[in-house]
Amino acid sequence: MEVSDKNLETLSRYLQETLNPDPNVRRPAEKFLEGVEVNQNYPLLLLNLVHKPEVDMTIRVAGSVAFKNYIKRNWVVEEDQTDRIHESDRLAIKNLIVTLMLSSPESIQKQLSDAISIIGKTDFPLKWPELITEMVEKFSTGDFNVINGVLRTAHSLFKKYRYEFKSNELWTEIKYVLEKLAKPLTDLLVATINLSQTHANDVAALKIIYSSLVLICKVFYSLNFQDLPEFFEDNIQVWMTNFHTLLSVDVKSLQSQEDSEAGVLEQLKSQVCDNVALYAQKYDEEFQPYLPQFVTDVWSLLVATNLQPKYDLLVSNALQFLSSVAERSQYRNLFEDDNVLSSICEKVIIPNMEFRTSDEELFEDNPEEYTRRDIEGSDIDTRRRAACDLVNTLSQNFEQRIVEIFGRYLQVMLAKYAENPKEFWRSKDAALYLVTSLVSRGSTQKHGVTQTSQLVDITQFCQQHVLPELERPDVNDLPVLKADAIKYVMTFRSVLPSDLVVSTLPQLIRHMPSESCVVHTYAACTLEKILMLKSNNQTIVTGAQLEPLASELLTNLFAVLQKPVSEENEYIMKALMRTFATLQDRIIPYLNVALPKMTEKLQMVAKNPSKPLFNHYLFECFSLAIKIICKVNPTAVTSFEDILFPIFQGILQQDIQEFIPYVFQILSLLMEHTPQGALSDPYMQLLPCLLAPILWERPANISPLVRLLAAFATQAAPQIVLQDKVGGFLGVFQKLLASKSNDHEGFRLMQSLIQNLPTEALTPYHKQIFFLLFQRLSSSKTTKYVINLIVFFCLYMVKYSPNDLVALIDEIQAQMFGMVLEKLLIAELQKIAGDVERKIVACGVTKLLCDCPGMYTGSYQKYWPQLLQALLAFFEMPRDETTFPDDHFIEVDDTPAYQATSAKLNFADGTKNDPLQGVSEPRQFLVQSLATLGASQPGRLPTYINNMNAQSQTILQGYLAKFGVQLV
Repeated sequence: MEVSDKNLETLSRYLQETLNPDPNVRRPAEKFLEGVEVNQNYPLLLLNLVHKPEVDMTIRVAGSVAFKNYIKRNWVVEEDQTDRIHESDRLAIKNLIVTLMLSSPESIQKQLSDAISIIGKTDFPLKWPELITEMVEKFSTGDFNVINGVLRTAHSLFKKYRYEFKSNELWTEIKYVLEKLAKPLTDLLVATINLSQTHANDVAALKIIYSSLVLICKVFYSLNFQDLPEFFEDNIQVWMTNFHTLLSVDVKSLQSQEDSEAGVLEQLKSQVCDNVALYAQKYDEEFQPYLPQFVTDVWSLLVATNLQPKYDLLVSNALQFLSSVAERSQYRNLFEDDNVLSSICEKVIIPNMEFRTSDEELFEDNPEEYTRRDIEGSDIDTRRRAACDLVNTLSQNFEQRIVEIFGRYLQVMLAKYAENPKEFWRSKDAALYLVTSLVSRGSTQKHGVTQTSQLVDITQFCQQHVLPELERPDVNDLPVLKADAIKYVMTFRSVLPSDLVVSTLPQLIRHMPSESCVVHTYAACTLEKILMLKSNNQTIVTGAQLEPLASELLTNLFAVLQKPVSEENEYIMKALMRTFATLQDRIIPYLNVALPKMTEKLQMVAKNPSKPLFNHYLFECFSLAIKIICKVNPTAVTSFEDILFPIFQGILQQDIQEFIPYVFQILSLLMEHTPQGALSDPYMQLLPCLLAPILWERPANISPLVRLLAAFATQAAPQIVLQDKVGGFLGVFQKLLASKSNDHEGFRLMQSLIQNLPTEALTPYHKQIFFLLFQRLSSSKTTKYVINLIVFFCLYMVKYSPNDLVALIDEIQAQMFGMVLEKLLIAELQKIAGDVERKIVACGVTKLLCDCPGMYTGSYQKYWPQLLQALLAFFEMPRDETTFPDDHFIEVDDTPAYQATSAKLNFADGTKNDPLQGVSEPRQFLVQSLATLGASQPGRLPTYINNMNAQSQTILQGYLAKFGVQLV
């Protein structure tokens, strides 16, 4: 794919089409670009196009986004995957990208800067040491457009230092960066602040200079996050003096004219607050001389800053700085004075808890964002949250006084509301917010608040001030207070009396038709959480308790999904899912109405999947409906197939990637509920497509596809053999086995084939299968692979016979089974986990000891005592959790049945197959099998047993006594 005008024109046309809102134009263009991106020079073509000033700007920006996404998808090569970027392209990209990025317009610069940081994550500094030198050199250009490009990239590249775990590699990298960057960054800070004086009357220049200062402060934060670097400690005065200057500076011409949009000055002060909070938290000793000055600076800033949304982040960071100081006992004296505490509460905390006009606009116009902030915890940077955090911090040291101060405010707020609810509803909102936040100490996602403080009695407060809001006849009156009241129940559901919590269910259901999206969302969310709540390991709401409310509840939930504002409301769908799960077979009478509505919704979202969680819960509802109905009436499978197959066919034909893993899981579920021998033709017509390599390229498909093929093996073994598809299944097994990430899925598939296919269908392939198993073992021995291999060998012995296993392995190489015994079965047995897996292993090893003459009279008899000793330790000793060097970053899971969590439907999960249902106690199976062997080989077992250690002999005697078995 050469870099030519013709190819640039073609690329330009397809990029233009990817911006088209019509999916019939957009999708083919996206597919085309996806298809050509593996070609050599493709990324260079993109960069060329992006850099051409004569090309339309929208296409250039689209090209820069496509380039960034291409880098994101392909730069990191997974261990088992082929590199989709040609080596010459990798080198060319690294040689070109910094210069191109710095000479691009800002909208393109941002995309290319992100691409550099993605490359830097894997290549910097070892494979790209010149990057930092190239960047630092640009500081001396004096061109602030270039300098800002460098700083933006540095910020993007070094931001990871804020959250990465400590390691030698990380320290080495940070040290390398500091050596190159710490001094130039400090010099740049001083020079830039001086320039701000020089250009004090040039607004355009000041904007660029101050945006540089924002980026310098962000890079400073990243470089100082892990530890205090020596250079910054030596130059702490330079930085802190300038931070003080920046917090105090007031450049009228740079103040944002917007009410809601933070300007460069607000961003800068906000970042400085972040930086000094970091030093207050982490480098207390070094920062101590500067702390009083910054407390004064931040206090002055807070008192002088009004309630406009553009100051939100600044106020939030300023409050967090005060929290950092307040939580340290050595600074108690700064807050001890009653006047100081009262002043903080009155001038800073209470004003920042107010429900502002901008909050009301968010509540009405962007309910999704409001919900995200208020109940999902993404309010981390809001004034209200920061104000509450400060109150909670202060109350750790001064609880009694804080409770007194806020107790007074609470009474005033509630009295004001009682005087005129219509006019002063904001006072009650602040009171409810104060109680909900201040009383909430310990809390968890699952249970809500689990500890409270002494501000109010939460049950009494609920009865006096919360339930009356929910009992008002008009569900649309004062919607903010309705939402607050519902949130109160949600927050304290674990500490309020259970009967009180359950008594709110009719009110929650009554509020679901509310016109306010926030109110009906909160009602659904709270109901769902209450249905999950347990007491003494029992849910506090049973299906029988929910049944009288079911009709109204389902009607209201489905009605909400008709409202334009909540057509794809994930909380509503999750509440539906939980309602199905709670009612179980009591839901059946309502499904005649519910299923067509769910089907209609599925058809709608399949056209343009945009809400992943909504879609997930929708598929969970289908899974539950299938399980509940088919358990009672297995023939109902065909009704589900009639409804769902046409939709699924459309999803597969249009390659709607987000839904395909769900389709495979639902198909598996339907197959597993189909009576044996009654599988319909469409499944068998689908099978050849499932074996096509393209489907297996996408990681999200793998686990659901394996589950589906396993369902085929269970339900359609004769047809698989008849249609000559065994080879296709084994091809999939071979592909999965070669992958460190997916080898467990390969074993899962093979176990299903061994258990379900006729012996004669698989026998011709056994030697080839075992050859592949040993080839992979010698090339890459991971813990997960060894665990899976041992389980597989034991299943093979259970299904066929230990003699078959020994003969097959020795056929590959003479006496090779001795190595398997020594290096795998005896050495690694202790690593196995999972109930079914442990039972398979215990029975497999028992069969090997007792049913294989080669073990007790043949060439492997020397291993017999060692193997029995290993099995007894397996029963009685803790699991061995050591890992192999080959593991690298591969996730080691407890069991071979490990599943990827992406798109996994909990309610579609199949029951784990137990091939040894007749064996309930493996220890008993062992001693009974030993007794049978002893009777056939008189006098042999005592000799072997005497060769075991004393501990193993004691364990074995205990088993014999427990199960009343004697050995001859």
